[in-house]
Amino acid sequence: MVTRMNLILNVLDTTFEKESWYAPFKHAIEGITAEQAIWKPAGEATKSIWENVNHLMYYKERLTANLEGREWTQNLDGDETFHYTKPIDDDQEWNKIVVRTERAHNSLRESLSKTSEEKLDQDSFEKKLLDIFLHDAYHTGQIIQIRKMQGSWPSHR
Repeated sequence: MVTRMNLILNVLDTTFEKESWYAPFKHAIEGITAEQAIWKPAGEATKSIWENVNHLMYYKERLTANLEGREWTQNLDGDETFHYTKPIDDDQEWNKIVVRTERAHNSLRESLSKTSEEKLDQDSFEKKLLDIFLHDAYHTGQIIQIRKMQGSWPSHR
């Protein structure tokens, strides 16, 4: 039986790692270097890949903390979330961020899988979740566009 929560978890997984109608986040950042992650086109007001990753990671970590009843003390406004971690040209640091985003996804998925169907109805929680997932897909598209601009997006995708 397909439950509402199963559908929500499927959307979460699709935006993160399951190939569907669009490339998921995990594929969008796969195989890039720190130099590519911090790159920005000249004269553009575009965020870097790393900044977009910061932004998405922040909201997943905050949501998970809230679901688990943990205090969240790193309250940032939307613009500040792009600078959640410091982008630097260091592959080892970039790889830590990649691992951290996967951990954030897995923690959120685990917390959501323990969430009751009743919780989905409280304070429009289900709508908020779907908005977050659409937000992830939007920024994943931006990451892919940046990769296309820098020539690092595989032509087979």
